[in-house]
Amino acid sequence: MITYSEEMSQKAADVADVFKRSGIKRPYEDLDRIQKMIDNADILITAWEDGRMVGVARAITDFSYCCYLSDLAIDRDYQKHGIGSEMVKKLQSIIGDECSLVLLSAPSAMQYYPRIGFEKADHAFFMKRKK
Repeated sequence: MITYSEEMSQKAADVADVFKRSGIKRPYEDLDRIQKMIDNADILITAWEDGRMVGVARAITDFSYCCYLSDLAIDRDYQKHGIGSEMVKKLQSIIGDECSLVLLSAPSAMQYYPRIGFEKADHAFFMKRKK
């Protein structure tokens, strides 16, 4: 049975392991950087089964106008079981109806997000990180 947590204090190693097992491109080998990612998030929702983290959603928000879902990662063995969708619903309940939810999708997930309620936008810009 999958359980969910909104506890902000999570181990970088657990989050990094989910990133690695999900296939998402994140610096999972750099635990100091993962810890900074956790520490500076406004919302962290994790999914667990039998004491093992199997999913993570990490977001940055002002809780008023917008929320950036910077990570939605599910262990490959647990994908297509509704865990990501459930974490997005939990995130939406936290940020409320006045807050928009935005994200940048990995190319491999472009078909997934419309299925859980996201609309594709063609008017976004970004500057890539240097490392």
